[in-house]
Amino acid sequence: MNEDCIFCKIVAGEIPSDEVYQDEWVYAFRDINPAAPTHVLIIPKEHVVNTNELRDEHKDIAAALLLAAPKIAAQEGIAESGYRLIMNNGPDGRQEVMHMHLHVLGGARMQHPMG
Repeated sequence: MNEDCIFCKIVAGEIPSDEVYQDEWVYAFRDINPAAPTHVLIIPKEHVVNTNELRDEHKDIAAALLLAAPKIAAQEGIAESGYRLIMNNGPDGRQEVMHMHLHVLGGARMQHPMG
């Protein structure tokens, strides 16, 4: 855990969140500033800054992020109509929180949020 990281504090239960899903590796919650009718963030429970820090020992985390997305989409009722996955990497990639996270966006009349 990174003591200065807001997402680490969410995983630790120090900051409340609207939980959508969790397993051994990841935690998912609703974005507080949604860019679509459904906007869920999936984060690894372990602090990993972004994909540049992924190593062989993070294979389970990387897989869990991707495997959680369709489960969440089905749970949220957007699996059939479609959804978008976005992972921003670094400041120029629009990553605002330096803890790796995957955005799951969908819903009726979804525009093209986040570029």
